[in-house]
Amino acid sequence: MRADRLVSLVLLLRRHGRLTADALARELEVSPRTVLRDIEALSAAGVPVYAERGRHGGFALLPGFRTELTGLNHDEALALLVAGSRRGAQVFGLGSALASAMLKVADALPESYRATADEAARRLLIDPETDLLSRRQVAEEVPDAVVTEVRRAVFAGHKLRIHYAVPGQAPEWRTVDPIGLVTVRDQGYLLATRSGADRTYRLSRVLAAEELSEPAQRPERVDLDRAWQERSTRFRSGGDQVTVLVRVDPARRADLVDTALAVHTEETDADGRLRLEVSFQDPWHAEWALWQLATNAEALAPQWLRTSLRERGAAIAACYGEPS
Repeated sequence: MRADRLVSLVLLLRRHGRLTADALARELEVSPRTVLRDIEALSAAGVPVYAERGRHGGFALLPGFRTELTGLNHDEALALLVAGSRRGAQVFGLGSALASAMLKVADALPESYRATADEAARRLLIDPETDLLSRRQVAEEVPDAVVTEVRRAVFAGHKLRIHYAVPGQAPEWRTVDPIGLVTVRDQGYLLATRSGADRTYRLSRVLAAEELSEPAQRPERVDLDRAWQERSTRFRSGGDQVTVLVRVDPARRADLVDTALAVHTEETDADGRLRLEVSFQDPWHAEWALWQLATNAEALAPQWLRTSLRERGAAIAACYGEPS
């Protein structure tokens, strides 16, 4: 770990020119005393780092102490820098590694690419933490020890023991054969098999994990994108799905269809409204989707959904009624 920190320290000085011990400590997440010891170690190893005293002093490298990566063109460098801003690596516990890698790439770029690529990357924002309505996109937190153990088992091809918590049930230990890791909207999933059957585990529900020495029973090659699509299809086709008959304003058809799992039938009524038979994941999903459309859609069946929406509307009306 110290070797990695020493490399990062050199790269920080290369990129910024001069930094104080406090600034380096913040970047490296260590104490200023540790930074000073690292500076001494670098000097002893022959790295030309020197100190400048005074108000604007700090540590710097002798000019020209640099290597260049000449195999990248400008667009390739830009792509790497933009990729470094994605939060997916955080889900898999690789955030610090990705930041270090991006620092190394930026440092090694030819001088002619460095400034333009860095400026261009500042004008591209990928997956901000909030959307236009200021709703914060909250990433699920997974302990580093857990995600590191899971990641090791996936890469090494070893069996994995996980202490998994299913909502409403007591957590239990399971031994699985890990296949790969997937992140969707900052939520991490482990794709695995258990006793030969496909299983998908949410990383945030893994309370503890242990990589085993026994080889995992899995194919040598895997198409994760295809595997994820197949599991998503099975998930949508199972569970407590409900089918609903809906009349909807044509202007809001897209909003309805976007929230539904599938559209089974569609026709146009005499008044121009559309009549669709659609499926939702479960009763809560159906009620939520229809509530979003307000009076632009009407659930014709089943009756329990009409009753539920009417009671919800009545409760809202009562809440905002005239005060007594």
